[in-house]
Amino acid sequence: MEEIEAFLFHEARLLDEALYDDWLALFTDTAWYWVPIQPRQDNPFDTVSIIYDDRKLLETRVRRLRNENIHAQSPPSRTSRIIGNIVGARSDETGGVTACDFQISSRFQMVEFRRDEQRLFAGALLHGLVRDGEGFKIAWKRVDLVNCDAMMEGITVPF
Repeated sequence: MEEIEAFLFHEARLLDEALYDDWLALFTDTAWYWVPIQPRQDNPFDTVSIIYDDRKLLETRVRRLRNENIHAQSPPSRTSRIIGNIVGARSDETGGVTACDFQISSRFQMVEFRRDEQRLFAGALLHGLVRDGEGFKIAWKRVDLVNCDAMMEGITVPF
């Protein structure tokens, strides 16, 4: 479990340091990233989502974040993430959502500071991880925000 915790902390550090290319490299070629718009939403297909990206859309998101002229990130956000309450199980023990070796749930808080305003996001993370040599890759990631169904300003920084 320590290895998985270290992986999740590493992912959070990459995002906080805006190392988006390195973050993208954590995902498999067939990965998806989902932020539902409703509590306990069971799939991303029956209604809209805050974010639902396949690997190609993740690549586009990262390319935009790297662009110095992106209006939505001028000036760039500064973030700080805390990850905790990490619980994991082998995928065969969970009836995994999509093919993965481990299904990991955790809780997070992220503070985003931009243009003299601070926003707090909190919620649950669900990662589907696959073994990749000595480490892991993200097969899928679901982010359940506590306030997913509330009005909010645009979200450009990944969770």
